[in-house]
Amino acid sequence: MAKTRVQYLCDECGHTSTKWLGNCPNCGSWHTFKEFKVKRDKSSDDDHKGKVEGLDKSEPPQKLEEIEDRNEIRFTSNIVELDRVLGGGFMPGSFVLIGGEPGVGKSTLTLQIAKSNKDLKILYCAGEESAGQIKQRAERLGVSSDNLYIYTDTIINNVIDEARKLNPDLLIVDSIQTVYRTELSSMAGSIQQVKECAALLQQVAKKQNITTMVIGHVTKEGDIAGPRVLEHMVDTVLQFEGDNNNTYRILRSIKNRFGPAQEVGVFEMVETGLKDVLNPSKLFLSDYNSNVSGNAVVCTIEGSRPLLIEVQALVTNSNYGVPQRTSNGFDQRRLSLLLAVLEKRGGYQFSGQDVYLNVAGGMKLNDTAGDLAVICALVSSLLDKTLPANTVFLGEVGLGAEIRTVNKLRQRLAEVEKLGFKQALVPKSNTLNGKSALNLERVQNVVEAIKIAL
Repeated sequence: MAKTRVQYLCDECGHTSTKWLGNCPNCGSWHTFKEFKVKRDKSSDDDHKGKVEGLDKSEPPQKLEEIEDRNEIRFTSNIVELDRVLGGGFMPGSFVLIGGEPGVGKSTLTLQIAKSNKDLKILYCAGEESAGQIKQRAERLGVSSDNLYIYTDTIINNVIDEARKLNPDLLIVDSIQTVYRTELSSMAGSIQQVKECAALLQQVAKKQNITTMVIGHVTKEGDIAGPRVLEHMVDTVLQFEGDNNNTYRILRSIKNRFGPAQEVGVFEMVETGLKDVLNPSKLFLSDYNSNVSGNAVVCTIEGSRPLLIEVQALVTNSNYGVPQRTSNGFDQRRLSLLLAVLEKRGGYQFSGQDVYLNVAGGMKLNDTAGDLAVICALVSSLLDKTLPANTVFLGEVGLGAEIRTVNKLRQRLAEVEKLGFKQALVPKSNTLNGKSALNLERVQNVVEAIKIAL
């Protein structure tokens, strides 16, 4: 007999409650509970929730030493930057989630896999486009493969049935917010549907050994939409970063059970799709001008990859009562901290100045080794003096104005030397084994570094 009951669901984490709560006891968020009605046949719905016929059987418990050791061989997409972020390619039976802003290139990247590796059997399940629209996009991208199958049904049971019949190397679901289960009364994209469909796709990946790649929408804050449990269920979470005003795209692994986390891949959006950028340092420095004050270069580490990026500072007299502090690609609170260090320890006055800081190329500088470059760029713009050409600045700045040790210095300097730079300011506390062709200026504090730089 069909029954209707009211439940309250937290938008942030998916926690359910029989009554409305102001504060979620699971994630601590405020005013996130939404009311929804559950109407279903208990005898049929509860018995089949989270299950698909043929996938509800599991192996009995086994001793660790009795488990057969299967050395799974990864298969590649032949997209160099994607394979790098995945840790060398797709692991068979893995469950991958990719998210990003609308229009950043998620669907383009997944469709291009069929272009790069035509030997892969791919089932592309599209819930947001018709088969004709996908064919038009594939022709624009130059995708032609006899092993690419397009399926436009959004009922999750039908998607799973087709995947089990076809047994593809890669199952792509675009997107998890469009598929739904008919046994549930909630709409597609709701937290209940997303959790249920993700759980079923996880079973397909693990029990049928079908590598599954799911595209997820993001919220206005930039987080992947849906319950946080979705990110816990998958093996790999990839985040696509970029904006419509910039042709560069950054693919970052937030979580990876089969490879390094925080690894990055760089792409350029062109007319024919996404193009691998194999030397991003050279690309980000293509417009670097050392004859302008406030420009400095830093070598940051993204995952295991060193990248040279340009930091630009502009300091001008303020026309307002409260001076402006604006940063793009750099944490604004850390900018305030570095300005306080310069005023207190270095004697440079920014109290009546507007300060603007920009990381060129749309990159985000989260590495504390970029502090010294930011400090030197700020003072260079304040005094309107240019920094020396072919020089890279490396060092973390402490509250006592000391230049602190940075990690992977040898790897950073190798990248600096490869791109033709001649000099580097590095922390005095860092130890270096072996010789370097660079002129290394070892600095102990901010005052000493600025004196050498200017």
